[in-house]
Amino acid sequence: MNVMVIGNGAREHAIAWKFSKSRRITGLCVLPGNSGTQGLAENLNMDMNDKVAVVAAARERGVDLVFIGPEGPLALGLADDLRASGFAVFGPGAEAARLESSKAFARDRCLAWGVPCAASSQFKTGQEKAFTAYIEGFFKKAPKGAEPQGRIVIKKSGLAAGKGVLETNAREEALAFGLDILKEDEVVVEEFLTGWEMSVFALCDEHGHLSMPPCADHKKAKEGDQGPNTGGMGAICPVPCADKALMERVEREIIAPCFAGMRKEGLAYRGVLFFGIMVTAAGPKLLEFNVRFGDPETQSLLPLIESDFSDLAEAVAQGKLSGLQLKYSDRSAVGVVIAAPGYPGSYPKALAVEDIDLSDLKDCLVFHANTGRDAEGRLLTGGGRCFTAVGLAEEMLSANAVAYQAAKRVKFPGAWFRQDIGSKFYRGL
Repeated sequence: MNVMVIGNGAREHAIAWKFSKSRRITGLCVLPGNSGTQGLAENLNMDMNDKVAVVAAARERGVDLVFIGPEGPLALGLADDLRASGFAVFGPGAEAARLESSKAFARDRCLAWGVPCAASSQFKTGQEKAFTAYIEGFFKKAPKGAEPQGRIVIKKSGLAAGKGVLETNAREEALAFGLDILKEDEVVVEEFLTGWEMSVFALCDEHGHLSMPPCADHKKAKEGDQGPNTGGMGAICPVPCADKALMERVEREIIAPCFAGMRKEGLAYRGVLFFGIMVTAAGPKLLEFNVRFGDPETQSLLPLIESDFSDLAEAVAQGKLSGLQLKYSDRSAVGVVIAAPGYPGSYPKALAVEDIDLSDLKDCLVFHANTGRDAEGRLLTGGGRCFTAVGLAEEMLSANAVAYQAAKRVKFPGAWFRQDIGSKFYRGL
């Protein structure tokens, strides 16, 4: 099988790495790729959002399957163009991709399908006065001069790389954030849910779906789940407290109704659908959809899949998921993201990375995100989240130790990472 992977993040490095382990791979390219994928595949230095160029490159290389990693090309309809040109594609078309590219659309679908989620209101550009009145009304519920009794969640409806969300109990902050978004996009305002989060991925085609082991992302920048939202500072897989009873309830109340609704509405989908779930005292509630594998969850999930990844991707892309059986390792995986100084705010790029020597460590992986090399061959950073170090072990505490040993080997000016990935799960929520 000749495969093309679209993307340049740590997620795509992990996907390319997993494809490279397949017994069926005869050709593998990544567009545009990074320095990590360079050792596994042919990197194609092209714009992944240039649909005409991507289709031409796939045709020129005789690609059998295209695996689209990031949400941007999916929202632009790259999967539609590739399928129209005769290629098997892992990833939904633009209409189904609206489940991620428009939080307003996704929230409407959840209500139509009877999926439990946070209470919400939506505001479009031009409705600034209505939004302001809503926020003013929310904060007037608190006693005058006292700290507000609750928090509120403000979300940019469109794509925002995991950072278009504000959780706040401050009126002025809520107004400023929402009014800024309304200059160009819709705003979704939600009730603040309390509990713990997990990520569930389900492979799907038009005939059915197959849920995968749950992961837990760590979205906040600082230890103890404090600070601003990021694209994700680390992830674990599986989740110790996600027992059989909980997962059956998630399947029954959230996942199955979503796919039933999608089939009823003709929302064609071949790929993976991400369910961001908050487990509250009242039960699981849906926070958001992603229409692709998550980052950093993918880096912890894929190393645990023992089935041939080419078989998995091909079955989904060809609409033959029914009957597919996946085999998983009994081990645990912990992934730690190493970030650039200043992230998730402004950060420098092209920071020189020291040689990463893992030769004396076992059961660890380091995935690159948007890295490159200069004329002298030095490894350089290219984004805010630069690497993901993953540790594997029979139980999570040991996997955590391995991951942090590997993370400490990744050195560049100002490199930092959260010190507590997974700790709340093995210490108890």
